[in-house]
Amino acid sequence: MNIPTNQKDSMGMSKIAIVNGKLADPTGNALTAGTILIEGDRIVATGAIDIPTDAEQVDAKGLVVAPGLIDLGVFATDKPAFHFGGITRAALMPDQRAPLDEAGLIRHATRAGKPDFWVHPIAAATRGLLGTEMAEMGLMQAAGARAVGTGRQWIADSGVMLRVLSYASGLGLTVIAHAEDSGLTAKAVATSGETATRLGLPHAPACAEAIAIARDIMLVRETGAAIHFRLVTTKAGFDLIRAAKTEGLKVSCGISPAYLFLNDQAATDFRTFARLSPPLRHENDRQASLLAVADGTVDVITSGHDPRGPEDKRLPFADASPGMAGAETLLALSLNLVREGHVTINRLMTLLSANPARLLGVNAGSFAAGSAADLIFVDPETPWIVDSGRMAAAAGNTPFDKVPVQGRARRIMKGGLFL
Repeated sequence: MNIPTNQKDSMGMSKIAIVNGKLADPTGNALTAGTILIEGDRIVATGAIDIPTDAEQVDAKGLVVAPGLIDLGVFATDKPAFHFGGITRAALMPDQRAPLDEAGLIRHATRAGKPDFWVHPIAAATRGLLGTEMAEMGLMQAAGARAVGTGRQWIADSGVMLRVLSYASGLGLTVIAHAEDSGLTAKAVATSGETATRLGLPHAPACAEAIAIARDIMLVRETGAAIHFRLVTTKAGFDLIRAAKTEGLKVSCGISPAYLFLNDQAATDFRTFARLSPPLRHENDRQASLLAVADGTVDVITSGHDPRGPEDKRLPFADASPGMAGAETLLALSLNLVREGHVTINRLMTLLSANPARLLGVNAGSFAAGSAADLIFVDPETPWIVDSGRMAAAAGNTPFDKVPVQGRARRIMKGGLFL
């Protein structure tokens, strides 16, 4: 009798053996040949293993097989963009039309991606994300929240932030924080410097980031909480993160490809697709970002996916909404880090999959036995050109428009099922 692919039969769970792939195991140092054995929705064994006679064999045909990407901190769920980019799980930021500050909204958000991808909501740290009154974190955690976030805003009131960190720590939740002192950046749309001055844009000094990070690290030292700075983009910020890690504090940070491959000059000619939050930085900070990835200071690479249509972007630069459509370019742009020798492809998968899973507390992002069978088949050499007018995303607001890239997810598996 023929058993339908990926279906459970009357005798037990379906078994799939992925063969002839190059395995990008986040715990390894280099690509290795091997087999991945899946039973139901879980990985049961990896490497040089005996393939059960009742397992269906799937030929990877020499492609790189990696854990599905876990995008830590998207502002919108976007099935076409996620599938194009190899994203199988997305941690949804609390900055929604109705901020994710109560249990019912969290429960609704967890169902948003089914059956196409997993959504892990990040609960708002304060009601309405206003930074004044702490939200009901415990109820939201019970409803499915995997972390607590300050959203796009910095919590300026240190007393409120202290309580947020203390309460989140008691629940075992990481606080995902925005790192910009709002007293400096309230009306700014660019980083102070030659480009902002030449364009006449409202600007703030890059030290606004380090000031915010320094304050929050002090509060982490006081509370013992875990904090993840979603985007760190300056040399001064990375220096603070390194020192905190050396001290043994529960501090981690992320970055997106925009800050690794663009500097503030990308805003020249008032290109609103380069209007981001935090704003693009100077070239020396970009170089510091690459070093921070290479030396392990950066823990996560995220797309910051925030598709914005013409009503938000076809405006004067200072009036345009910040954000970029980053999901479908996340993998291809990040692979540049491998080609340029900053990280191995295995380390890249730690940044894109294993570390985000660890921060969210989900059993995914690895090849370990028992891990979720969320996998991508990657051709790292496939060339293509980013085209804002033809993107799969809900909107094409990418600062990488017309940039040639390499690397595509050719096939995606979620929970043991091919999509």
